[in-house]
Amino acid sequence: MKIMTIYAHPADTITNCGGTLAQHAQRGDEVVALILSHGGRIHANKYAEEWRKDAPDDAVAAAGLDAIVANKKDELDRAAKIIGIDRIITLDHEDTYATVHEDVVEEIAEHLAAEQPEIVIADHPRSPAYFDAHSVATGMALAALARAGTYLRNLDGRDEVPVRQVFLTGLPVYNLDALSLNGVRNDCYVDITGVVGTKLAAMDQFVSQGYHGVFARKLVESYNGEAGRAAGVNFAEAFVRLYNETHQHLPVTEAALATDPLTRHIAYSSVNLRGTYPVR
Repeated sequence: MKIMTIYAHPADTITNCGGTLAQHAQRGDEVVALILSHGGRIHANKYAEEWRKDAPDDAVAAAGLDAIVANKKDELDRAAKIIGIDRIITLDHEDTYATVHEDVVEEIAEHLAAEQPEIVIADHPRSPAYFDAHSVATGMALAALARAGTYLRNLDGRDEVPVRQVFLTGLPVYNLDALSLNGVRNDCYVDITGVVGTKLAAMDQFVSQGYHGVFARKLVESYNGEAGRAAGVNFAEAFVRLYNETHQHLPVTEAALATDPLTRHIAYSSVNLRGTYPVR
């Protein structure tokens, strides 16, 4: 199986679904990450903080966009190797876009046609009224999926794209039942407890953003910890499925059948993240 992630910035793939990707890579699935922007202006902590020093390092403080982008790509390459991502495709667009761009939609569609993934992962377009870079990136990705789905070999010289499912990340709604908030919630969780150290090690590579060390552990503790609470495990990554799914029988997972509702809150609180994976 091939998975393709489509995110706005270099670190987004790791923070949103790095644990899930690590587990798929471990079982031999192919993982391709498509990054729309170079990320040079987003979370440039290393460079902004240098200016605050009494005696800033000129090589850091005066770094140009090319140097900043090259450093971020190096961080992403290291993180991708840790996770097991097979290939990174960087489109290197400016990360200041605020609306959908037709040329980028076509560019994404062409990569979808070339890669032919069964699964696509992207950010959840959280609000139709508020367009940040993540929502816009997903808007372009969904438009590209629709466009790539209409390709015909006799008209376009390439086959249509057989994407079976799209998983959307980043919806901050962890209600345990479908009746809460009229059904607005994540509907699929992946237990990443076994690879949480791998995700932390990958996040530790993003030093220029300040995503390493204490922040990485705080993010996983809060973000993946709360998703884990909803899933009944220590740490999880949460997804919303774009398409309905068809089964031969009612789908109840092995994890759901094996869970003891009386004691699961104790079981999913058993990992001391900072003790097991200390900041070095």
